Amino acid sequence: MMQRLGAGIARLPRASPLAGGISSRGSCTKLFVGGLSYDTNEPVLKDAFRQFGDIIEVNVICDHMSGKSKGYGFVQFKSEAAASTALNEMDGKSLDGKDIRVHYAQKRNGGL
Repeated sequence: MMQRLGAGIARLPRASPLAGGISSRGSCTKLFVGGLSYDTNEPVLKDAFRQFGDIIEVNVICDHMSGKSKGYGFVQFKSEAAASTALNEMDGKSLDGKDIRVHYAQKRNGGL
């Protein structure tokens, strides 16, 4: 159902952010961490996040040719509660001199 706003402008109803369910954002235990310093490695990233709970896996994504960090990575926790706390506490914080962004990881749609 569309809502009329006047002067020929209409607004489509907005879907609830929860309408797609949890599956729309991928795993609730895996976090994307962006804005990393190119010097940040996996042990440093793990150390920064371990205070929030048990970690299953940490990956810093590197360029295949140079071996240098691309400036982002992933942290996967054993529990959704630990991931949620880490997201809330670490998003916007400084790590290795750079303000990082933390979001729930999205599922990839194909690719190599």
